[in-house]
Amino acid sequence: MRIAIGLLAPFLLVACASGPGIPDEPPYAVGVARAILFTPDDWPETLRADIHYPETKAEKQHAGVLMVHGGGWEYRSRADMSDRANALARQGFVVMNIDHRFAPEYQFPAQLHDLQVAMRWFQENGGDYDLDPERVGAWGFSSGAHLVSMLGLVSGKESPLNEPWGGAELEPGAVVAGGLPADFDKFEGGRRLEQLLGVTYEANPEAHREASPIHHAHEGAPPFFLFHGTWDALVPIDHAEDFAQALRAKDVDVRLYRLWLRGHVLSFLFNDGATAKAVDFLDASLNGDSGG
Repeated sequence: MRIAIGLLAPFLLVACASGPGIPDEPPYAVGVARAILFTPDDWPETLRADIHYPETKAEKQHAGVLMVHGGGWEYRSRADMSDRANALARQGFVVMNIDHRFAPEYQFPAQLHDLQVAMRWFQENGGDYDLDPERVGAWGFSSGAHLVSMLGLVSGKESPLNEPWGGAELEPGAVVAGGLPADFDKFEGGRRLEQLLGVTYEANPEAHREASPIHHAHEGAPPFFLFHGTWDALVPIDHAEDFAQALRAKDVDVRLYRLWLRGHVLSFLFNDGATAKAVDFLDASLNGDSGG
């Protein structure tokens, strides 16, 4: 059943406020380097990030996470994810919490290109914050989950979405995606996707499929941790369920954490342990048994 994605935006604005679900008792003090420019000089729009990092010097470099906010591809900012970025830094991760360009002024894949240059900057400059560039994951919610999923699935692949800013070296080592709109075939009408893609579904369904994570599932993709509300009427949980099934069919490690009796907004604000489970997933995926 297709859902009108035009209904999505007002709730995404609320959903992207910081909330509970953060692991307690941080083992590390956290420093934050704010408003760091990460785009090239000739980029269409200047974009910045906040770097949240453990101030404690570890025996080895820290794993990292590229973090992307939600907002229907049109609104909000990195400030919405600051609490989660701090939570991850307290657990020993270096987090690059970014802004990206917005539709409709910039249409997809402009937003994916922003993530690609952000990941490259993070890998090349994160050593200033004790980052190990070989161990970087990605985390996003809602539209941000869509973008980090696409980054994880097209990096280094024979896809026009990998050009000209992509590359296999940009593939995150693990992806956390909450409230993920994984299959644009499931939406009908509304202006969100039309503004993001520059075309209606009826006029060009293939453009919608090309921008959908579910159509890029492949063998060798990074591991995924999905969390999704069972009562999500804006992005129904079958997005996550079908995507998980598509990944498993390709022998990809995927975990689906269902948030019972939660809608889209509450899946962000009150996530019943999903954040803690996601941190454990990143720790296992990026740090192995040795810790970070």
